[in-house]
Formats: sequence, C-alpha cells, structure tokens
Amino acid sequence: MRSTSSTYRTRRAMATAAALLAGALVLTACGGDDDNASDNESKGTDNSTSVTLPKLDGQTLEVAAVWTGAEQENFTQVLKEFTKRTGAKVKFVPTGNNTSTFLGAKIEGGQPPDVAFLPQVGVLKQFAEKKWLKPLGAEAKAQLDKNFSQGWRDLGAVDGQQYGVYAKAANKSLIWYNTAAFDAAGITETPKTWKEFLTTAQTLSDAGSPAVSIGGADGWTLTDWFENVYLSQAGPEKYDQLAQHKIKWTDPSVKQALTTLAELWGKDELIAGGRKGALDTDFPKSVTQAFTGDTPAAMVYEGDFVTANINADTKAKVGTDAKVFPFPAVGADSPVVSGGDVAVALKDGKGAQALLTFLASTDAAEIWAAQGGILSPNKEMDQSKYKDDVTRQIAKALIDAGDDFRFDMSDQAPAAFGGTQGTGEWKDLQDFLSNPSDVAGAQQKLEADAAKAYGSS
Repeated sequence: MRSTSSTYRTRRAMATAAALLAGALVLTACGGDDDNASDNESKGTDNSTSVTLPKLDGQTLEVAAVWTGAEQENFTQVLKEFTKRTGAKVKFVPTGNNTSTFLGAKIEGGQPPDVAFLPQVGVLKQFAEKKWLKPLGAEAKAQLDKNFSQGWRDLGAVDGQQYGVYAKAANKSLIWYNTAAFDAAGITETPKTWKEFLTTAQTLSDAGSPAVSIGGADGWTLTDWFENVYLSQAGPEKYDQLAQHKIKWTDPSVKQALTTLAELWGKDELIAGGRKGALDTDFPKSVTQAFTGDTPAAMVYEGDFVTANINADTKAKVGTDAKVFPFPAVGADSPVVSGGDVAVALKDGKGAQALLTFLASTDAAEIWAAQGGILSPNKEMDQSKYKDDVTRQIAKALIDAGDDFRFDMSDQAPAAFGGTQGTGEWKDLQDFLSNPSDVAGAQQKLEADAAKAYGSS
C-alpha cells in the first residue's frame, strides 16, 4: 500500500510494523488455539447485528472467488448468515486461478456473477476502465467509511469512484515452521536476517529435515517470495517504481533480488523435493508437507492464511506444533507486504449491494475471522473473535501498521503480467526456480512480459 509520505517516514513505519509483528509472534509463540471462542462463534451464528439488511426472499445471488477447500468453506459461513438475515439464496462459484479470464468470459457472455472477489488491484482497475463494475451504494459505502481506514478504502476506488470492499486481507511476510523439526535440529532461535535464514535452512537439512517447502506449481507464491526480498533489499521507493513499471525489470535492483533468491532456490538439498519437486507442489500441498508425513519439511513461506490449511488438513496445532516468525530482513528492515481480495458488484440490483454492505460490516468480519485463516482490515471489529492467539496478534499488527506498508506488487500489475497462471511473472519466476543460475535471462523475460502487459493495459 503506497504512502504519499517521505521515504524515511515509510521506512520507519515499515520497521515499526515489522517490530510489532515480531513482538506479537514472540508473545504468542507458546500459545495454542484460543479455547475462549465459543462453538457458536466458530460456526458463524453470532446473533448480534451491527447492520440492517433488506429482505431478499426469492432472490438467488452468485458470488465468485478463487478460494477452494478450507478457505471456501470458511467464507460459506458468512454467506449462510447473509442468507439467514435476508432470505436470499447464495451460490458460490470458484473462478480457478485465472480469475480475470474467468470473469471476463462470464461478463462478455452476459452472465456475470452478482458479486466477485478480485485478488488483484490491477484487475479492479482494468474492470473499472471497461465499465464492468457497479459503484458502491450508499449503505455499503457508509459501512466502508465507518469500518475501514483511508488506505483500504483507496485501494477499492478507481478515479475517485468507490467500487470495492477489501473484506479479506493478508499479511504476506511470514515464515511458518514445524517446531518438532527445529527441536530435532537443536535450533532454539528463529532467524531474523536472510543470512541467518539460510544458515538455519542448512542446519535443518544437515539434521535430516527438508528445510523449506515451496509451492512452485502456483506461480503467485513465487511472486510473494520475490516481493519480500525486493522490498527489504531495494526499499519502498524502488518497490513502488517497479510496481508501476517506472523502472525496468532489467534494473540492477532486480538482479540483486533474484541473485539473493538464488541463494535458496539454487540449492536442491534445502528444498523439499528439490526444485523439480517444488514446481510440482501447489500451495495447499506446500503447507501440508510441512506438518504431515514421516519427514515433514521444517519451514514454509506464505501469509497468515496458512492457518486455514494447517487447521483443515493437518493435526498440527497453531502456536504449538506450528509457529511463525516474520520474513527475515534482507536489507535494513524486515518487509511488510500485504495482499487482499476486494469484493465488487458486477450486476445492478438490491441483492449485490446488500451483500457488499454486509461484507463491509463488523458482523461479517467477525463471523469470517472466527473460522480461522483470514485477516480483516476492518478496524472496528472485535478482535477477540479470531480463532487463535497467533492470528489475533498478526491481525492487530496489521491494523496497527496503518497505511504505510506495501501492497502485493504482482496484484498491482495488469493481470496478463501479475495475475495469470502460466504467463507473465508467474511463469517467468517458475522458469527461474527451475534454473536459478540464469538471472539475466529471467530479467529479460520479466521485462519483455511486463512491457507488453503495461503497454496494452
């Protein structure tokens, strides 16, 4: 998320956010699941209400998003409460990884869903420019203004028109680790710098554990790796310039970041299954293979949403078997990269606007948070609703960081470059994972694809 303040102020805010996160994780490192959350909360059936919704009996709405598995099931609890309050039936439609392509075909075919969650800011801008989005109504905007900071509101607006609600956010600067693997290797402290991270990985590997699980089959995970290294190493000003393609991917700062990544990606013995195995591993599997099996991987990088997969697909307990530390500092500061999914209306009508109003409310945020595997940018929600202490503290750090952290770079790019499976940055970084020695070749591919996508957007 870009700030209009000076580079110094932004660096200070990033450092503060990282310190808040690190402190929060230290405080909760020994904690397990919070047993204070009632069964009623975890099922999303809290009877308190903070928003009035219209009666929509007889109406059927479609909601499209990328989520599957545990993430989809958790969101379904929010939709069930919406149905309970309004009478509307809601059908969830999975988009697959190519959200913009899926929705574009639906819209051009005259059958768009009523509401869709867009995982990239670039797609929001493209859809707005094509006049595919419906502006937020007065009720939805009132909830948004009351519950969200200016930065999150700005991310859902294009040219001064408010289109979206960032109902789901992510802190994408986290390393999750298997405590048993750390204990077996005699590791008592988590790494704080990139150099320490590589040393820790080597120690784990020498002790017989695959050190790092990488979900390389999903190219978006690789963009997140790059962004954290680049933000910490090159700094926020360069990050903003590259995100807007004001500097080229052949810039020396990109070479430096890719060279740094190659220090890990170039060592098969540090990666679960080696590079080939990583390229065959999707995101959910990258999580499960870190917490299941006879020789689980010791660490997996990704955002707070990892908890949804740990809770649903493993027997590990977050805060006990599965702990977390901030992404290590490559430069002066640890990075703070955020992502999020923005809900937008693709159809006119009372139903779509009612759902956006609900999604902007504290009611929906608290129901969703109680399921686990989600952070909400809703600053007015009751944070005790989060399922466990670890997530609760990560969420607090996100809110306390304000608007000065950086938003996911690939999500700001045109979808053809930063948001499409098998093409653009996703494919180029998969190719680089396959051959981390070819830094120059990776830069040339990234720049060619970026120039094409930004030039046509």
